Amino acid sequence: MARWRERRALARVRRRSAPPLRLTRRGRVVLVAVVALLSLGGFWLGTRAVGQAAVQVVVTSHVGLPWVEVREGDTLWAIGEALSQGDDPGPVVEEIKRLNGLSGSLIRPGTRLYVPSDTAALR
Repeated sequence: MARWRERRALARVRRRSAPPLRLTRRGRVVLVAVVALLSLGGFWLGTRAVGQAAVQVVVTSHVGLPWVEVREGDTLWAIGEALSQGDDPGPVVEEIKRLNGLSGSLIRPGTRLYVPSDTAALR
């Protein structure tokens, strides 16, 4: 019975002698920074997944649409300006991007771009 009491007393001493886990100021800053970075990374991945899931390229039939061949130095904006003839080229550029399934404004020489048939230059 004395052994049991000794073990119990020794266990109490061990429990009391082990200090609780404490974080220094630097440790708290590092912990908050890590949690914030992990959260931001998760949010970023979530937005990327949603953005890619919602992308749907709609290319209509090109039958009967006029087209232009991209030459060296051409830009979508320049093509839009030429087709809009003084009007705002923004909507024309967006329509060209939609018709050709372009996600950005990068075009390459030699590419055939379909253009809207109702632009001012084609009337």
